[in-house]
Amino acid sequence: MTLQQQVKNRNPSGLLNLAILSVLLLLYAPILLHWLNGWLYKNISTEHEYFSHGIIGLPFAAYLGWMNRKKWRRLPDTSHPLGAVLLLLGAVFYLSGVTEWVNLSLPVILAGLCLWYKGISGLRSQGFPLLLVFLATPTAVPYLIAPYTLPLQSFIAGTAGFILNQFGMEVTVDEINLYVGGRIVEVAPYCAGLKMLFTTLYVGLMLLYWTGALSSRRTTVSFLSIALLISIIANIIRNTLLTFFHGTGQEGAFQWLHEGWGGDLYSACMLVSLVPLLNWINSYFSPSPETQQQGES
Repeated sequence: MTLQQQVKNRNPSGLLNLAILSVLLLLYAPILLHWLNGWLYKNISTEHEYFSHGIIGLPFAAYLGWMNRKKWRRLPDTSHPLGAVLLLLGAVFYLSGVTEWVNLSLPVILAGLCLWYKGISGLRSQGFPLLLVFLATPTAVPYLIAPYTLPLQSFIAGTAGFILNQFGMEVTVDEINLYVGGRIVEVAPYCAGLKMLFTTLYVGLMLLYWTGALSSRRTTVSFLSIALLISIIANIIRNTLLTFFHGTGQEGAFQWLHEGWGGDLYSACMLVSLVPLLNWINSYFSPSPETQQQGES
């Protein structure tokens, strides 16, 4: 009798949520594992490697969604018609079999579920986690914007050549190619730091949200602008080192920094530098104690 009473008193919405979560895991676990394996072992397409920031972004999004669960439960149960449209669109994307559409079906279905169960307020409450999922979803965006990175590639090649010339190396720059020691180094779109720029913006958004600074437009714009500048400078230094290593025949060092774990270490150190940068910007824009006292008086 007690067992029957417990079953009757069990929250039906909780069981439904558990069922939906189980279906989502069943559908998307293979896809997420494919992404993770490709990002870790770099056996995925170059364009998909641009989204490797999802290694930290997707778990962070899941964590934020879990932390918002109490706020989610307090929201009124209101369905928005757009939720049904997004759920249908996500199902079509998933069943299409087209890789990019299948990938995009994940954020589309998640947004549709938020709108279907809690309306616009539900979408807003999970807005940032959904943004992290969307920005970590592999798409053809890097492939589409790669042709427009030629000015950046030329600038990096010219700057790297100038730096090496100052150290006595004979370097000839021809648009995006550097000729040194009878060897050629091409500053391709991937080498132009496009992936690092994507990762810098993504991690920067995470830091802004985590510290609560995302609500300040002045802090957000200043931080992201300086972060992008640091990313470009770091990539210029990296390409300069790669040209030096390749031109002097140090192939081991070249491969270590170009495709080995040295490149990952270099990027990680650059990203870590964003933490003190954000702390400095926060302290710079925060009002001093004297200003606060004057405002209160």
